[in-house]
Amino acid sequence: MSQNSQPAFPITKILVANRGEIALRIMRSAKEMGIRTVAVFSEADRNALHVRYADEAICIGPAASSQSYLVGENIIAACKQTGAEAIHPGYGFLSENAIFAGMVAEAGLILIGPSAAAMEIMGNKLSAKAAALKYQIPMVPGTEEAVKDVAEAKERAVEVGFPILIKAAAGGGGKGMRIVERVEEFEEQMQLAVSEATSAFGDGSVFIERYVTSPRHIEIQIMGDTHGQIVHLFERECSVQRRHQKVVEEAPSSVLTEEIRAKMGQCAVDVARSVNYTGAGTVEFILDENLDFFFLEMNTRLQVEHPVTELITGIDLVKEQIRVAAGEKLSFKQEDLKINGHAIELRVYAEDPKNNFLPDIGTLKTYKTPKGNGVRVDDGFEQGMEIPIYYDPMIAKLITYGKDREEAIGRMLRAIEEYDITGIETTLGFGKFVMQHDAFKTGNFDTHFVGKYFSPESLKAEDETEALIAAVIAAQLFQKEKPAVGVSQTTNGVSNWKKNRQKY
Repeated sequence: MSQNSQPAFPITKILVANRGEIALRIMRSAKEMGIRTVAVFSEADRNALHVRYADEAICIGPAASSQSYLVGENIIAACKQTGAEAIHPGYGFLSENAIFAGMVAEAGLILIGPSAAAMEIMGNKLSAKAAALKYQIPMVPGTEEAVKDVAEAKERAVEVGFPILIKAAAGGGGKGMRIVERVEEFEEQMQLAVSEATSAFGDGSVFIERYVTSPRHIEIQIMGDTHGQIVHLFERECSVQRRHQKVVEEAPSSVLTEEIRAKMGQCAVDVARSVNYTGAGTVEFILDENLDFFFLEMNTRLQVEHPVTELITGIDLVKEQIRVAAGEKLSFKQEDLKINGHAIELRVYAEDPKNNFLPDIGTLKTYKTPKGNGVRVDDGFEQGMEIPIYYDPMIAKLITYGKDREEAIGRMLRAIEEYDITGIETTLGFGKFVMQHDAFKTGNFDTHFVGKYFSPESLKAEDETEALIAAVIAAQLFQKEKPAVGVSQTTNGVSNWKKNRQKY
């Protein structure tokens, strides 16, 4: 056994410290393993699907996440009350909170995730870079330490060369990030970045990187156990984004060669090894127009887009997380893993793409999901439910799988057409736009896809075209169903209606 190894022991009950689709997704894998589950919920989620699905459920506070899902003490108390041995944090909320991870350990409970120490190092982009440099991982040119003095930072920016990127050392999601094209803009943009980082993360530290002008966002899924084994499960391409946040992901990437894939995979494993990583994690890279890659950061949790990796590898990542947390070895080795087919995920948000992707709240008057070969829907809603204003506006993840990329795209288009949601605006129309765009179909795109190709008018024009087609078809039906003069409505008219119904 390695120095970090631990004996295996059974986990019989898991508390899922999350909500919505990810809570359901974790509970389903646990159920297949014969493990009981506990749901926690805010007062706004009292009737949520994950609450009904779990074996037990406990209210942990008011609707606001700051008073419920983010209160670690309440979650640990619920764990103690129900006798759950382990906590799965999902993603978001407390999933990358090193303080919470430490609280779980002190309470004698198991966190289904990495150690608090690994979270702390990788939770800060500068300490993550320092850890990765131990293995000579490629880095974007820039500062290796936080910069606070504006004059000094400006001098360093000139040395790096414009355009540059000012980034918050803590947090993510595009907050505290500013692109600076010219030296004259630097001071104002740095002050804005520091202010935003302080407001979002309580830490105004920023650093500087050279801005890669045509970047692709490539991430590598890794898994590590407590017996010293760390493997990678290939890459995901996440370049279609809005507000620096992902909307469409796919696996594998359409541009990586086997040689680059192997190099990136090994780098990801080395990054994980630098902090003795255990469980599921994702190492993120930026890929430039020359297919050179550079380390960005590590996410110390399960990713939203993990289903595409599951579909191309046949591995249930949640089950592996649970086994690792219980002290078992990974059920596979690197040489066992192969890429099989292609998968694409569309995040179905309650947002209006025609209005700058602003969140939209309301009631799901109609909610019918697509089905059929190669279609997977991970969701946490049903018809008649309301989209709450308190949490992330994602309704579902629509995932399609095919023998190759072309088939996966075709199935995604078919699934989008079948997905019937009324009562709120969603990103389904945007997903259709992406799938049909030549840049996406040919794989010739980067993280600027939305800025380069998408405009609200493109969806409005499509809506008008579809409305016109529907009106023409309705008019044709009316003319065909209209009985001839002197002909009984109950004979030929009904007969014609039946024929037309079959035709259309």
